[in-house]
Amino acid sequence: MIDTIKTEWFSNVKGDILSGVVVAMALIPEAIAFSIIAGVDPMVGLYASFLIAVIISFAGGRPAMISAATGAMALVAAPLVADYGVHYLLAATILTGVFQLLFGVFKVAKLMKFIPRAVMIGFVNSLAILIFMAQVPHFLGISSMTYVFVGITLGIVYILPRFFNAVPAPLIAIVLLTIVAVYSNYDLRTVGDLGTITQSLPSFFIPDVPFTIETLMIILPYALALSVVGLLESLLTATIVDDMTDTGSNKNREARGQGIANFVTGFFGGMAGCAMIGQSVINVKSGGLTRLSTFIAGAFLMFLILVLGSVVVQIPMAVLVGIMIMVSIGTFDWSSFSYMTKAPKSDTAVMLVTVIIVVVTHDLSQGVIAGVILSAVLFVSKISKIQVKKTIENSVTRYAIDGQLFFASVEDFLDAFELDVQHKKVVLDFTDAHIWDDSGVGAVDRIVLKLRENDNEVIIEGLDGGSRKLVEKIAVFNSKNAKLPSH
Repeated sequence: MIDTIKTEWFSNVKGDILSGVVVAMALIPEAIAFSIIAGVDPMVGLYASFLIAVIISFAGGRPAMISAATGAMALVAAPLVADYGVHYLLAATILTGVFQLLFGVFKVAKLMKFIPRAVMIGFVNSLAILIFMAQVPHFLGISSMTYVFVGITLGIVYILPRFFNAVPAPLIAIVLLTIVAVYSNYDLRTVGDLGTITQSLPSFFIPDVPFTIETLMIILPYALALSVVGLLESLLTATIVDDMTDTGSNKNREARGQGIANFVTGFFGGMAGCAMIGQSVINVKSGGLTRLSTFIAGAFLMFLILVLGSVVVQIPMAVLVGIMIMVSIGTFDWSSFSYMTKAPKSDTAVMLVTVIIVVVTHDLSQGVIAGVILSAVLFVSKISKIQVKKTIENSVTRYAIDGQLFFASVEDFLDAFELDVQHKKVVLDFTDAHIWDDSGVGAVDRIVLKLRENDNEVIIEGLDGGSRKLVEKIAVFNSKNAKLPSH
C-alpha cells in the first residue's frame, strides 16, 4: 500500500509540481472559454476545473491525466442552460455523476475494445485540429505584437528544452513574457479580457430546482448525453496517455472517478467535465507522471484565482495560444499521412470520416460513434462475401459453401442454389463455412425445406461445433429428411 502511494504520488515530485503549475495556467483561459460556450458565468467553469482535477487525482484510474471543464461537455450543456438556467445544469451535472459511477460499476470500459485503431487515429487528429482552431480567434487579426509573442513562445517551448530542462519551457514562457507584457504598452489581449475572475472559494449548495418528475425528465437526456460524451472522451484520452507514457491504467476506476468528480462538482457550482487531451499532453510533456501533477494542477488553479487573481488576468493570451499550438502539433499523429497510403482503403475512410465529423460538429462523440458504425459496416461488408461451388458426381449434387453465413451474406447464399430440381440427392457441405445467427439458419432452413418439397434427399455435413449447436437449436427442418452428421 505504502509503495503504491509512493509510486502513484511521490515518485516524481519536482516534475509533477512544475508540470501542474503549467497546466493550471493553461486551464484558466480554457475554463473561461468553455463557460462562455455553455452560457454560464466564468467561475462555473473555473470551479469545475478546480474540483474535478483535485477529486480525479484521488479517484481516477489514469495518473497524470488532467480532467476539468471541457468544450465537448459545454456544447452538450448549452441548450439546457439557454432553456432552463444554470441550476438545471448543476442538477444535470449531479445526475451525470450518478450515471458515470454506475457505468464504472458495470465495467462499461470493456466496450473500448470495440473502437478500431482507425477511429483512435481520427480521434487524436480531430482533437489536434480542434485545439488549433480554438486558438485562432485569440491571435488572428488582433495585433502584430500578438503574432510576435506567439512566435517567441513557440521558439521558447521548442528550442529551450535542448539546452535547459530544469524548469518546463512553457512555464518559463508564461512568466517571462507576462513580465514583458506588463511592463510594456503592447496591444495584447490578456486572460482578463475573457471574463471576470472572482477571488473566492466554491461553496456547497443544492441546486435550486423543483424536486419533481418533470425536472428529472428535463435533465435526464442531458445527463445521459453528458455522461456518455464525458466517458468516451476520458477513456480515449486515457488510452492516448497510456501510449505516451508506456504505462497502463484502470479504465473502470477512471469511469467511477469521473462520476464521483461530477457528482461532487454539481453541489459546488461547477459544470460537468471530463478528461482534457490538450492539458493532459501539456502535463506529460512538461514532466508530469503521477497523480500529484493532476492534484497540483487543480490546487494551483485555485491558488491562482484566490491569491494571484490580479496577476493571472494579465497573462497575455498570445503566450497561452503559443503553448496550445505546441500541444496541437504534438497531439496530431503525423504518421497518419503514411498510414493513409499503406492501410486498407476502408480504414483510411473510417479515419477521415471521424476527423471530418468531429471538426464539423465540434462533437467528439458524434465523430467517434460515426467512425465505429462505419467501421462495423465496412467490416460486415468485407466478411459477408460467401461462395457456393456446385459439383455433380455419381448423381449427387454437392454444394460446397465457403465463408461466413449471417444476415449480410444470406442473399448471396440463397441465389447460389437451384431449388427446382427433383428426386435428387443434395449435399450441403459447410466444412469451410460457419453459421453465425438466426438469419443464417433461416437461409439453410429455406433451402432444405424447398428441396424436400421436391422430393430431394438433403444431407448437411461439415458443420463445426458452433454452427451445429445453432442449427440443432433453432432450425425448422429435422434429421429425418435433412440429415446432420452424427456427433
